[in-house]
Amino acid sequence: MKAIRRFTVRPVLPDSLRPLSDLARNLRWSWHAETRDLFQSVDPECWAASGGDPVRLLGSVPPARLTELADDRRFLRRLTAATDDLNDYVTGARWYQTQAAELPAAVAYFSPEFGITAALPQYSGGLGILAGDHLKAASDLGVPLIGVGLLYRHGYFRQSLSRDGWQQEHYPVLDPNELPVAQLKEADGTAAQVSLALPGGRSLRARIWLAQVGRVPLLMLDSDVEENDLGERGVTDRLYGGGSEHRLLQEMLLGIGGVRAVRTYCRLTGHPEPEVFHTNEGHAGFLGLERIAELGDRGLEFDAALETVRAGTVFTTHTPVPAGIDRFDRELVARHFGPEAELPHIDVERVLRLGMETYPGGEPNLFNMAVMGLRLAQRANGVSLLHGQVSREMFAGLWPGFDPEEVPITSVTNGVHAPTWVAPEVLRLGARQIGAQRAEDALTVGGSDRWDAVGDIPDQDIWELRRELREQLVVEVRERLRASWRQRGAGAAELGWIDGVLDPDVLTIGFARRVPSYKRLTLMLRDRDRLMDLLLHPEHPLQIVVAGKAHPADDGGKRLVQELVRFADDPRVRHRIVFLPDYGMAMAQKLYPGCDIWLNNPLRPLEACGTSGMKAALNGCLNLSVLDGWWDEWFQPDFGWSIPTADGSGTDADRRDDIEAAALYDLLEQRVTPRFYERGQHGLPDRWIEMVRQTLTLLGPKVLAGRMVREYVERLYTPASQAHRSMTPAAAGELAAWKARVRAAWHGVSVDHVETATATATAELGTTLVLRVRVALGELGTDDVEVQAVSGRVDSEDRITDAATVPLKPTGGPDLEGRWMYEGPLSLDRTGPYGYTVRILPAHRLLACGAELGLLAVPSEELVEAAGVLMR
Repeated sequence: MKAIRRFTVRPVLPDSLRPLSDLARNLRWSWHAETRDLFQSVDPECWAASGGDPVRLLGSVPPARLTELADDRRFLRRLTAATDDLNDYVTGARWYQTQAAELPAAVAYFSPEFGITAALPQYSGGLGILAGDHLKAASDLGVPLIGVGLLYRHGYFRQSLSRDGWQQEHYPVLDPNELPVAQLKEADGTAAQVSLALPGGRSLRARIWLAQVGRVPLLMLDSDVEENDLGERGVTDRLYGGGSEHRLLQEMLLGIGGVRAVRTYCRLTGHPEPEVFHTNEGHAGFLGLERIAELGDRGLEFDAALETVRAGTVFTTHTPVPAGIDRFDRELVARHFGPEAELPHIDVERVLRLGMETYPGGEPNLFNMAVMGLRLAQRANGVSLLHGQVSREMFAGLWPGFDPEEVPITSVTNGVHAPTWVAPEVLRLGARQIGAQRAEDALTVGGSDRWDAVGDIPDQDIWELRRELREQLVVEVRERLRASWRQRGAGAAELGWIDGVLDPDVLTIGFARRVPSYKRLTLMLRDRDRLMDLLLHPEHPLQIVVAGKAHPADDGGKRLVQELVRFADDPRVRHRIVFLPDYGMAMAQKLYPGCDIWLNNPLRPLEACGTSGMKAALNGCLNLSVLDGWWDEWFQPDFGWSIPTADGSGTDADRRDDIEAAALYDLLEQRVTPRFYERGQHGLPDRWIEMVRQTLTLLGPKVLAGRMVREYVERLYTPASQAHRSMTPAAAGELAAWKARVRAAWHGVSVDHVETATATATAELGTTLVLRVRVALGELGTDDVEVQAVSGRVDSEDRITDAATVPLKPTGGPDLEGRWMYEGPLSLDRTGPYGYTVRILPAHRLLACGAELGLLAVPSEELVEAAGVLMR
């Protein structure tokens, strides 16, 4: 019989065990091995059955066992030590508190998903895992961050396979009362809520749930409240679910409701108000509109409020393709804003203007969330060096006239949270080498360029560790594979072969990620006979573990999964290649350490970063990857292999896949497998072990989330907080008025004449020329602009590369025609073809960079032709 109502019955812990509840409610246990060991010792069987979730564990431990533990002095000593350690962790000074610079009082970090732990399934893939690692690293560093997201009642889907290998989705209902979260409550004990106005006089209400991630509070909004109509209750039903209006409402709730939730949290707890708002991808972009509305309520005009908001906002883009960005129909957005809906005091046209693709190549009727994010943020970044470059090219239309390299989007390469992703066995080896505290500091705070202590670990220890991790993976794979085949309808009598799946002494390759087409899950199947030969080689075999989910609406991705599954079902190779359904954090934490090679073969440059390879590297796994994302930045032959790319414009997609698959097979046959199986004089694969050592020594410190968050603090958060403090109401009003005046007058700005002190076409290195430029400024003055000389080597089409800019100075006042003469030196500091040009940019002390307004004046075509190109 089916229950008509469901309750969560909480255990009543004896007084001496009450601290267990506090430990379970702080998600630091998810990356703190000693706390997890304590919970496991409560009841090992219940711990295994709970999937390593302390909240579920405490709800299932028999009362008799709790009574026994309440009198167990050894257990109580461990409990006291764990409680004291957590208290010291959340209250003591950490890296952030020791910095001399004037840092932000607080930072609000918005993301549509957060992957903290498998016990809180609010993530779909890389974006969420990255957001979770960002929060954990901020906690370890003591950064006063507030996370903001949504609480999805179905999370992301669970994946299983049909008998013929087709992906099937299941959406388990999540009860927040059974999750490691607590409701945020008002002083009178009622649930804290936020509310949004909807068209037609309706409203969207949401409760605020709090997950404590170490020192960092994570606020999650949940619209499944009784006061909402059925449609509004379902707004936070599924991650990335529903149609356009559903997604728009999710993103309005995340951005607008999220700011209101932060204000509520700070009011109730006394937490400092954020000075910086960080938008992790465009989904939360509406947060800027809510902050403009707040300032409007305090009497600030829209344009001045916009400048104030921009000063304190950081925007991170994660997608290298326009298709990865949420875009909404103009009319849909217009209907949800204005007098009859949300933010009634802001003109709807002003809202629309922030997100419309009003640039060459854009769709002028679409509202683009990333475009709004960029227009509402003074600072923006991609998530690897290459992705920063791709992003500058992708969004260059917002800054017309500027070369892509000058588009104001920088990059902070992602990192991963080592205590979450490094196997306990690897941590213990590090602690044995340099001590537990130094090992913990190295993995959390980072700061060193090399981990030289790895060089002192004996080869034998490294090899034994790698085999132990591989053996654990084999056990895990067999358990998961058996469960998957039972789900697919197989009987126990059919599954004896699973006991022989994988071999702990065979080279093991891992491939696990989402399954969009550009990640090329099935590239390895391009030549099946050749792959089969590799899997079944009599002396140098390899084995492959594959996992990944296709989006529920992506039938193309599901076909790729089915193709891989059908190959892995072949009795000839099923002991050497497996597909594991339901890829998630719990599986990943076993998969990364147990593999010898992490394979990544996306279409370059469509992988923004690709952090799974970083997690593998921290466990001594070597990367075999296309030079994309982070691997393009940090690859060295000392610690991995690069798959050559065939990305020439004349190569069609099929031909490209053929070429790159052949290159992958060649690498595996000729370089990877021989090195793994080659033995030195002591019977060990010395050269392979050296690559593992180099991976840990040189890559380890780079791929840390601690390094990433420190970069955000130093390069983005701190400048943003300083700009925020400088942007007083008076300064914001001044800047807004100045921008309006400059935009209105820019048509009168031009470069009229350029001359140098030489007319020859060659000059010697080290020569300094005097450059004189006559400009028209129209209604603007010399304080409103900067006139620059831009110089550098030129290519065959006279484009300046690796440009250097030098400001020129006005000499005297305007002439009778109102023109100004500017002058300055031009140093010829490079040999070969060399050229220069001049340009005029707006200049103001409160601008983050000269490109901010997207305004530029350069010499006319006629003037360029008359001048020629200097020093060819």
